[in-house]
This record gives sequence, C-alpha cells and structure tokens, in this order.
Amino acid sequence: MGDASDKIEVRQVRFSPAVLLRPVLDVLYPPCCAACGVRTAGHRALCGPCWSRMRFIERPYCDILGIPFAEDPGEGMVSALAIAEPPVFDRLRAAALHEGPARHLVHGLKYRDRTDLALMMAAWMWRAGRSELEACDAILPVPLHWTRMMARRFNQAAELGRHLAHQSGKPFLAGTLLRTKRTRRQVGLTARGREDNVRAAFRVARGQEDRVFGRRLVLVDDVFTTGATVSAAARALKRAGAADVTVLTFAMALAEPI
Repeated sequence: MGDASDKIEVRQVRFSPAVLLRPVLDVLYPPCCAACGVRTAGHRALCGPCWSRMRFIERPYCDILGIPFAEDPGEGMVSALAIAEPPVFDRLRAAALHEGPARHLVHGLKYRDRTDLALMMAAWMWRAGRSELEACDAILPVPLHWTRMMARRFNQAAELGRHLAHQSGKPFLAGTLLRTKRTRRQVGLTARGREDNVRAAFRVARGQEDRVFGRRLVLVDDVFTTGATVSAAARALKRAGAADVTVLTFAMALAEPI
C-alpha cells in the first residue's frame, strides 16, 4: 500500500447552468454596445466608437464640486463656483460628463428599465469615488417618493448604490432617507424651479437617526445637473447629524464648456 505521496487528488468540477447556457443565450440575446446597440464581443460593454466618446472625469478637478479643470491649477484648488456658492454636501464626485454615450446609459437605466446597466455604471462610479467609498460608514441612494416607486418599480439610484455597497463592502441604507413630498419631475424646470420643487422633500426615517448621526455617508444618484435634488437630500442628512456627506453620481452635466 503506497504512502500519502502516492495518492491522487480527484477534484470534482462543477458546471454552472449559466455557463452551459451562455452560448444559447448569446444567440438569443447577442451582446451589444450598452450605449448604441451595435454588436460587441461581450455583454455590458461599449463599442469602440462609443468608448472613444466617453468623457470620463479625471484630475485635475475641483476638490469640492468635482468640476474638471482645463488646466492644472495645483493640488487642493477649488472652482470659483464652489467658493461663491458653497454646497450643502462636502464634496461631489462623478464618473463621466453627461453627454454622448454616458447620457444614453443614464436614459437607458432611468427610462428604459435597463437595470442590467447598473453594474457597469457602478464600476465606473467606484473608480471615481473609491477613496470616499473606502472612508465612508454607509451608502444611501437618493430616494423616490413611494407613489413614483410603485409606478416605476425600481429606483435607479438604489440600483447603482446596491452595486457600490457590494463592491465596497459598506452598509447599504436603502430605507434610511425618505422622500416625503411628491415632487414634479425636474426635467424642464429652471434651476430656481428645481430648488423650490425639492425643498423640504426629504427626511431621515424615524428610528434610523443613529445610522446617520456622526457618520460619513456617500449619497448616490444617477446624474448631477443643477444639484437641487442632492442638495435637498444632503441637507436632510446634515440636519440629522451626518458628519460628512459625499455625493457620488454616474454623470455630471456642465452648465458651461470646460
């Protein structure tokens, strides 16, 4: 009888049904560009032309508002807008400019029920806000009013936030921040109209104040335009005692060219 060195280890190989069905699924649902729809080599990817038109936000940018600078003004510099109108939140980070393919991705997730896009979008958001995510205590989505949630069936900010929480290993507080006021849609409103629309629209849920008080939080949304919505949400968190609020979005709309 041989010793232990003579024993042959036999490992059982398990096949996932998803792996076995992938060739069939690729025929039924061929992989295509997440932005324009042309055929691609894999799912959750962009074609070459769309990838080249993605304008990811890289440094140098304003440390407070995350607005990209045309030239590097030096470490720690902030934009004139951040000085003139300091935001309620502590900082803003976004993955890409809200134009071209990025705009198509936002609209696909928000208006065409493409929740499958959230994983890819959240991966880029993780890259944009990694240091803030690693330093935070919890992640929250900008909530929808319950009536809109019933009509839409999902919250795009929550879809993004859930993936970010999984990637970062941080708690995901889906029901801690509530939208208590049914607001009009922000699309088409002026900046002042957006502010008036979401004023006093958010509050922290009763009994969950301890999840906010003294905490460093990351507030997630799909796109930053005028900042009215995230400012109103951040104000509610600060009022409940949040120590630090970072706003993290997939896209940022610039009022003026860089």
